[in-house]
Amino acid sequence: MKGNAFTEMATLWGIGRISSMPGTLASCVAAIPLFFVHIPLWAIILVMLIGIYVSDVYSKNRGEIDPKEVVIDEVVGTWIALYGYPPSYIIAGLFLFRILDIFKPFPISWSEKAPGGWGIMADDVVGGMMANFILFAVDWLYFKGGFVAIFAG
Repeated sequence: MKGNAFTEMATLWGIGRISSMPGTLASCVAAIPLFFVHIPLWAIILVMLIGIYVSDVYSKNRGEIDPKEVVIDEVVGTWIALYGYPPSYIIAGLFLFRILDIFKPFPISWSEKAPGGWGIMADDVVGGMMANFILFAVDWLYFKGGFVAIFAG
């Protein structure tokens, strides 16, 4: 299905249709600019809000709850997972986000039950937040003295 250029944002203008693993491909594409620039929080929120709308329109036009080719949610989830981290964390954050997005542990599985575009976006937002927190915890424990703070007191 092809829509107008605005609703095609839901598929990243076709990227969601060219792979048997559209979410992973879209996450990798979303990570590329992070090697060069920091995506500000306002931009992540803007893409998330646009993504909710275009995902909702696209899924309704398609007659499916969460079409696999809709991948704008993976862009947002990837950016949230890596928010605040330098490029050296991209591979770890991308891996964590994809694992969480594929297996959907609670609360990710619960969040995707929201209706329409909200449900399409919500699981990736929650997955991105969880990946970001896991990166933070591992960074703190192993690289910022967390183990020493916990056990040497």
